[in-house]
Amino acid sequence: MAVIPGKNRENEDDIERLPLVLERLKITDSKKLLVLDLNGLLVHTFTRSKKVQIPNSRSPDGTIGRKVVFKRPFCDEFLRFCFQRFDVGIWSSAQKFLQDQSDCTNTGMKTIEDRHKPLFLKELKKIWDNQSCDLPWSKGRYTSSNTLLIDDSPYKSLLNPPNSVIFPSPYAVEHVDDDGLGLGGELRVFLDGLAEAEDIPSYVASHPFGQPAITDADPNWDFYSEIIHAFSNDQ
Repeated sequence: MAVIPGKNRENEDDIERLPLVLERLKITDSKKLLVLDLNGLLVHTFTRSKKVQIPNSRSPDGTIGRKVVFKRPFCDEFLRFCFQRFDVGIWSSAQKFLQDQSDCTNTGMKTIEDRHKPLFLKELKKIWDNQSCDLPWSKGRYTSSNTLLIDDSPYKSLLNPPNSVIFPSPYAVEHVDDDGLGLGGELRVFLDGLAEAEDIPSYVASHPFGQPAITDADPNWDFYSEIIHAFSNDQ
């Protein structure tokens, strides 16, 4: 998954251009698995053509193809914290990056927010069943009881079990006072408790965090329920 370099040289070049502090994934017998999104959680990436108000104090930390990359404040500290407390993977729905778009489920639909943006799903079952030759563990090592996905897009988790994902509000470079990843920040505090919890679903259920999951109370439930019905039948 995330922190193991791929065999594709182009992937490695992309990683080298992104100055994140990542260590090799360390698999243990007791740590829970933390699966992190990239854009909107650790960084903000966008093409220069987008009208983004970049603070005068910021300059890009790197590039990926035609996109500029701005690391979120305290990103490096946060990753070091995560590697100390958890087994860690990074799963992005961007192309050619770590556990990437090819590992997502393509619904063939577009998101409600952007009619040009493909709607991809991140199915944790693919991790639990070890459906990738690059994942350094056997099937059954991780389950819904010891895995947490963190992603800022609730729709990507339509097929995952309840309380296996949290959805922080998306980070953008305009958020100059953001400290969510820092010591004492809300996400760090949440994860400190999670690391000590007996199981992840119970902890998530009793510690609501970020955006709500998509349920039948969502105003766009008819749209999302069609996706759930169509792709649940493929399980």
